[in-house]
Amino acid sequence: MIVTVHLWGVRGATVPRAVWHMAADRRRLWRTPGLRFAKLLGTGSGRTFTPLDADPRRWGLLATWEEDAAAAAFDGGAVVGGWRRFADEEWTARLRPLSARGRWSGQEPFGRPAPATHEGPVAAVTRARLVLHRAARFWAAVPPVSADLHRAPGLRLALGIGEAPIGLQGTFSVWDSSAALNRFAYDRAPHAAVLARTGREGWYAEELFARFAVLSTRGTLDGVDPVRVAGGSAEDRLQGGGGEQSGPPRAAGRRTGRRRG
Repeated sequence: MIVTVHLWGVRGATVPRAVWHMAADRRRLWRTPGLRFAKLLGTGSGRTFTPLDADPRRWGLLATWEEDAAAAAFDGGAVVGGWRRFADEEWTARLRPLSARGRWSGQEPFGRPAPATHEGPVAAVTRARLVLHRAARFWAAVPPVSADLHRAPGLRLALGIGEAPIGLQGTFSVWDSSAALNRFAYDRAPHAAVLARTGREGWYAEELFARFAVLSTRGTLDGVDPVRVAGGSAEDRLQGGGGEQSGPPRAAGRRTGRRRG
């Protein structure tokens, strides 16, 4: 099984086109050979998990494939090509599931992989469907955890992701190593406290956590490939910038780099 994540950055003027693709591409995805699961996603900072976090200039697609060849064919096909025609940036990651528990829309999209170790960068996906009458408690608990996340050593990338502005929320993050992810998840007080409250207070009607080996990446986000920039925290790297970059396939005449407003 191969999991792919595509993230596209668009200019403000092309946001309506991105919204159109979010609707139109659903039907195209249903007909894609070798596709086991897919979600078109909005993104945001993940600092509060409310609509105020939303970033209308960055959109994503997470997909699970039966085999690498199907993922490669899709990457060169109409859906991805449609985004490339107007996106200013594209970043793509190929992932292999290391562990997964829970469900997403009633499915187990990453199967039940036997727990495995991996030397090198790892990615994590969390996703939850909130119990609406308990959502206020969840939102109140998020800011301290999010602030601590962005200071965590070993974090390379963290985004809020969601299929809808309210009620269906998650995160996508990339870390230096499994050890760095474990230290944040279990050793840092803000996140450990929220983990304890989650089960006790029943915030989620459905939840999923999955961890992945990062097999390869291509392209940039805000001018850098976060997996190729190591050291410090994500917050440090945003302030410092720089690092090795690699560009995605682009339409003729389009640039790779920082998005314009």
